[in-house]
Order: sequence, then structure tokens, then C-alpha cells
Amino acid sequence: MQLTIKWSLRVFGAALGFAVLAGQVNPVHAANTTWPQFRGADSMGLGEETSTLPTAWSTRDNVVWSADIPGRGWGSPIVWENKVFVTTAASEKPVQPAKKGLYFGGKPESGEDTHSFKLICIDFESGEVEWEAEPYKGPPGFTRHLKNSYASETPLTDGEMVYAYFGNLGIFAFDMDGEKVWERRFEPRETRYAWGTAASPIIHGDKLFIVNDNIEDSFIIALDKKTGEVVWKKDREEGSNWATPFIWENEQRTEIVTAGTDKVRSYDLDGNQLWEMTGMSSITIAVPFSAGGLLYISSGYIMDKVRPAYAIRPGASGDITLAEGETSNEYIAWSDNEAAPYNPTPILYKGIYYVLYDRGLFRAYDAKTG
Repeated sequence: MQLTIKWSLRVFGAALGFAVLAGQVNPVHAANTTWPQFRGADSMGLGEETSTLPTAWSTRDNVVWSADIPGRGWGSPIVWENKVFVTTAASEKPVQPAKKGLYFGGKPESGEDTHSFKLICIDFESGEVEWEAEPYKGPPGFTRHLKNSYASETPLTDGEMVYAYFGNLGIFAFDMDGEKVWERRFEPRETRYAWGTAASPIIHGDKLFIVNDNIEDSFIIALDKKTGEVVWKKDREEGSNWATPFIWENEQRTEIVTAGTDKVRSYDLDGNQLWEMTGMSSITIAVPFSAGGLLYISSGYIMDKVRPAYAIRPGASGDITLAEGETSNEYIAWSDNEAAPYNPTPILYKGIYYVLYDRGLFRAYDAKTG
């Protein structure tokens, strides 16, 4: 029996756990049990199931196995064949618990206490831990929101190596047996309101791409995936964001799309900017993705009146920002100023664009017309 990876994070004090639910899955890409990065290989967040999945589960019902992981880690698990990878950061001292709901205030985690940062490999079939790697132990050196963690970025793998990225701390590369191959440390930078980081890295060809948007020194960087050497690095005039970049392979070219609060920017694979656009909300989290020849971008901070979603055509250059009163132009197929979610990323399935809102609503759009 194939296993469906349906992750349910369960927080027990400072412990993080997840469960594997019974069912069958046949994802779009590669092996039946391959989910190599945040939102899957194509960043769509979809798998093509071949049989009925459970519609209800708990910590006991429909669970094949579960594993408790020490510490906090809000990154998604990834899967490659018979291996499940997850990251976590465990403090040597008790951490302040987060409360439910949207809220401001509260003292952020200072980043001064010693933490053990780990990449953990778990057997897909049994749930047994195969190995643990500790790429860093010490003070993180940067702050985080009470509802964030120091391991909120999702790791990724190409089947030869697995990469664990811990925001301002840096990125660490391991072989599939847990031996460290290289590391690339970053200088910690402050984020807006000391909230911390969350954008995950992506991989294309022989390069890793990382966007680190903060309030001090934002940048996008390309690394050689085998050695960690810097291929290129570009500064960004951008504040803090939490959106993972996206590789857009369209009919004309391959682009690196970065969703930002100040601007959406697209780069070629050598780091040259292709186009840009303003008109986002004041906090950007959702990941861009593409389907049916269009690129979809959203930014929906719930305290803003404008929470826009855009569908963009390939081939843009320069500034493609909509003029006042416009909802489309040469390169923007459609837009809607109330269509974007805040924390979740929309999904698109069989021509329908689905949005889950933080305020308790679920909406569906025609993906071609809006």
C-alpha cells in the first residue's frame, strides 16, 4: 500500500510532531513518494490521487505512524522515495508559548539562548528516525515572533543531497546519509517587528536560489548546489517578506519570480531583472505559481483594504504596474483587489483558482478570467 503524506502538526509544549495517514497517492512528478520542496516539485501544492483519501483524521484515526520531534519547526516535511526530511530548532531553555489567533505585541524570542538546529531523516514506511544532523548549535543571533520558529523554512532535495535552510543563519547541504557536504552562513539581519524569517529556498538545474528580504540588507542569491559557492548575488530594495521565490518556465523563457511588498520582481537565471510590478498589500507571504500559461501572484494582508491577486502573461519587460482604475493590461490578464489570502497560498486545479481566507471564507475563481 502506498502512503499519503498528509501532515498534521501537533504541538506538545516545545515538541513538534507529525503523522502519516492511510491512503494512496500518485503525485504528478517522479516517484510515487516524491515531494522534494515546499508545495511540491512544481510549487502547486497538488498531488493526483488514485483513490479516496480520508476525509477525517485525528491523532489516532487513520494514522499509520507518528513521530515526535523535539523543538519547534514550522517548515513542511519533504519526501524522497523512502526518506522523509524535517527540520527543527530546540532551545535549551523553555520557550514562551504562542497563543491562538491574530495578535500583535508580546515579547519576541531574543535569539540569545542556545538552540540545537537539526535536520532529521525518517523512514517513510515505519516512522523510525534513520539519522539526525546538527548543522549548528548556539544562539540564533536574530529574533522571531512568538508564533514563528527558527526552522520555518522548508528543506529541499534533488535526490543526491538535501539542503536545510535556517533563514538568517544560513544553508547547510548534506548527502542522503546525513554527512555534511558544505555550508554557507549568512550574517543575521533584523526583520520587520522582529518577526523572523520563513521563505524557503528553491532549486533549478545546478543552482540553489534564496531570497532573504529583511529591513537591513535584502538580497537574492544563487549558489552552486554541489559546492555552495556563490554564483551571483543581487541586492534588493525591498523590506521584509516571507514569500518563497518561484521558477517560472513559460513558453518564452525561464524566470525567477519574487513576490515582495514593495515590488514583484522577475529575474533571469543570471540575476538580471526582467520586469517589475507594484500594487501588493503591506505583507507578502503567498508563493507565486503558474498553470495554463499564466503566472499567479497574491498578497492579502487582512488589515489592508487592497488584497490583490494577479494573473500575468509571459514575456513582460520593464514596469508592468496597472494604471489607476485598470484591472488588466498587456501583460496582466486579470486582477482582483479582494481575491488574495493572507497566510495561505491559493491552489489551481482543473481551471479553478481556489482561495482560503484567514477570516473563514473559501472562494473559487475562473483561473483564466478571474
